[in-house]
Amino acid sequence: MNGWLTVALLVVSNIFMTFAWYGQLKLQQLKVITSDTPLYIVILLSWGIALLEYLFMVPANRYGFNGNGGAFSLLQLKVIQEAVSLIIFSVFVILFFKGEALHWNHFLAFSLLIIAVYLVFMDS
Repeated sequence: MNGWLTVALLVVSNIFMTFAWYGQLKLQQLKVITSDTPLYIVILLSWGIALLEYLFMVPANRYGFNGNGGAFSLLQLKVIQEAVSLIIFSVFVILFFKGEALHWNHFLAFSLLIIAVYLVFMDS
């Protein structure tokens, strides 16, 4: 599988994952759900969204893995996924949680993750 297609699937997967994990907090702010909404309802809603995540994550990992003819080693896939996850989460926070600020230490941490992606792709 093309490496870029793997990354695109990981991006879509992480968008769904972020909404599954943190979207309920925004729904609570918007009063779509309340703190009185039973937890099992919130969990079922999140699971429904997470199912969509799995529909993209599993193919990304399966077809992106070089053991299946893909472009990436298992370690490379994991580091790419983590970097994509933090990028998607950062965009989510900026767009939907305006009160949450990103500070210099967050940017430093993200920079270190980019360095981690670089390092994992280096030949040893």
